Amino acid sequence: MTGAEFHDDEETMLRILRPATARLLAPIGRGLVRIGVTPNTVTLVGTGGVVISSLVFYPLGELYIGTLVVAFFALFDMLDGAVARASGETSAWGAFLDSTLDRLSDAAIFAGLLVWLIGGGRDEVLAWLALFCMISGFGVSYIKARAEGLGANCDVGIAERTERLIIILVATGLHGLGVPYALATGLWLLAFLSAITIVQRLVETRIRLTEPDEQILDKAETETS
Repeated sequence: MTGAEFHDDEETMLRILRPATARLLAPIGRGLVRIGVTPNTVTLVGTGGVVISSLVFYPLGELYIGTLVVAFFALFDMLDGAVARASGETSAWGAFLDSTLDRLSDAAIFAGLLVWLIGGGRDEVLAWLALFCMISGFGVSYIKARAEGLGANCDVGIAERTERLIIILVATGLHGLGVPYALATGLWLLAFLSAITIVQRLVETRIRLTEPDEQILDKAETETS
């Protein structure tokens, strides 16, 4: 069994739930289409809401309220797909825009936390962790995008974007409610899972990109023997 075949059997729980989630959001998507909302509008509103609320509430230490607002706008990330399917306006540009703005949303969340941790939070260790999580999040996304740009499927990883977003929002919200070590636990967990995901995707990409060369070499050796 090749590494690619092994990874084809791997699915996260959230990925398994996506069809059910799509069915639940379908009526909302159709309703938004009826009032003239486009998929790109949903994407822009969601991203704008996440970026603004992250950079306003988190630096002020309003972690609980900030997380509620961020989570509300983050839901638009799922709604844009429902609107696109309902309107039939799926496009390569829409997918590109959604993916690009997702990166901005993620960066804003960690940037807001980083400002607070350096200032009011006064925790240098967690500040460095937040910075690492932000950088590794970009790494996770870039590896997949670059691999697929080279023609290699890289749809693997223990912590994809949705899982990482849930972890940081739950940890931040609980910290805002006064739960001890909630943010520290979330950041350490996220850093660990992100590092694992980077390694998984690097390994998977190497397998995908080198297998064809190995097959060609084997074929050439067979023909000359």
